[in-house]
Amino acid sequence: MIELRTWVFIDSLQPQLAAYMGTASMGFLPVPGDSCLWVEVAPGMAVHRLSDIALKASNVHLGQQIVERSYGSIFVHHRVQSDVLESGDHMLRYMNTEHSTRHPCRLMWHEIIRAITPDHATLINRDNRKGSMILPGESMLIMETDPAGYIIYATNEAEKAANIKLIEARAVGAYGRLIMSGKEADIEEAARAASAALTRLSGPNGPGCTDIM
Repeated sequence: MIELRTWVFIDSLQPQLAAYMGTASMGFLPVPGDSCLWVEVAPGMAVHRLSDIALKASNVHLGQQIVERSYGSIFVHHRVQSDVLESGDHMLRYMNTEHSTRHPCRLMWHEIIRAITPDHATLINRDNRKGSMILPGESMLIMETDPAGYIIYATNEAEKAANIKLIEARAVGAYGRLIMSGKEADIEEAARAASAALTRLSGPNGPGCTDIM
């Protein structure tokens, strides 16, 4: 019995997110404009069978496969959306479920911190080496989701909406974590877009995101 925790389809990876995912990817690197499917399941070892099914179903590339203690995550990508969706359909049929059964998203934390101080910026940059650097005086958006994989969708939609810098987009572990920086107006717009993106997960595509703050 495989538990579907996260099921996120991205129509077109934005440049910063594609580059960030590439810094952590152990498989085939995504490029801007690729379609992407992020899947998280329990138990973690189940991702091996799902990877095999996805790769045999179409021409997708396996960007990452992560087996944690309790959960497992994979993301597949391809320039052609129909290939990604075809592989996704095969995985769902194997699990005998639909993507609407995925876990509902919980927004654990979201906040804008304005005019970051030099000391704060230095510590953030030392801790996050895979994305851009935050500069003193910029505003910072921080966001945390449960399950972790939903943060990828929020990140991509935020980058579409505003001129920001991606500092961190961590989509594995207990929670997904997003850090973006930029001018105050841009960060406010990015925050609106990220929150709206998680809300759009409701409706015909399944459970939405609940703000528990």
